[in-house]
Amino acid sequence: MSQLKKVIGSLAVISVVSWVGYSFWAAYQPRPELLQGQIEAEQYNISSKIPGRIENIYVKKGDLIEKGQSVFSLYSPEIEAKLAQAKAGEAAASAMAQEAEQGARTQQIAAAKDQWRKAKAASQLLEKTYARVNNLYNDGVVAEQKKDETYTQWQAAKYTESAAYQMYQMTKEGVRSETKRAANEKVKMAMGSVAEVEAYAADTKISSWYNGEVSQVMLNAGEIAPQGFPVVSVIDIKQAWAVFHVREDKLNHYKKDQQIDVYLPALDQTVPFTITHIAVMGDYATWRATDNSQGFDLKTFEIEAHPVNDIPNLRVGMSAIVKLN
Repeated sequence: MSQLKKVIGSLAVISVVSWVGYSFWAAYQPRPELLQGQIEAEQYNISSKIPGRIENIYVKKGDLIEKGQSVFSLYSPEIEAKLAQAKAGEAAASAMAQEAEQGARTQQIAAAKDQWRKAKAASQLLEKTYARVNNLYNDGVVAEQKKDETYTQWQAAKYTESAAYQMYQMTKEGVRSETKRAANEKVKMAMGSVAEVEAYAADTKISSWYNGEVSQVMLNAGEIAPQGFPVVSVIDIKQAWAVFHVREDKLNHYKKDQQIDVYLPALDQTVPFTITHIAVMGDYATWRATDNSQGFDLKTFEIEAHPVNDIPNLRVGMSAIVKLN
């Protein structure tokens, strides 16, 4: 029995010594270096290209939305007034173009013709009058001054007849082709103005351009939204990646297109990621001092890695851990 106790005691001593030895050995082993980053994702801001008062907000934080879904609307009576003005200008330009295409009315042509006939009759009368006065002058009955005055009146009547005839011809022919083209171009210009204002009016009803989750709603109904101000922010978690900051003396462990295992503490799982981008960060706060024997400082690089497969329940801001072997 005493022999058995000695064996058991010896085994216990050996076990304790082994445990202590292993503990000391494990304590002095170099620990693996951990590289910690975080999950980020594409974020989109939804805004309007015109200012206005928020009429309705159709989403709230945390909502999942799809491309084309209504997000918010603006109330802008100024746009409605400008649209009415633009449409009135288009109607006026169209009427003028139509008038140019149709030419003068029948009554206008008849009136111009009557004016020409009137001027022609006056010219003929003065021609006969001059002939009589000229005969009287040759007979010595009237003075030369009277003859010259009658001749001048006759010539003036001829010019008046010619002008009336040209006016009649112009009225009958209608508007010149250049004038018609100018009128049609004015119609196009007015139509463009209407289309422009209609585009602004359509932008008072804002829909999402993206699929994702609403992360922020910056304004509420009744508040003024400045031009281009982000009213709603959307995060597309399906376009997520991990970001790590690596000192350049450790950069040789990471290559573009390399696959790395990333531990996500929030999900308690290790998943594969692929390095897609490596770039130096800005000079501000990225230098790391080394000891004097090396004589130089180290810069910091940013590494982006995308998950190989979709990760359920992944969220922006989660920690991402990589073990450096």
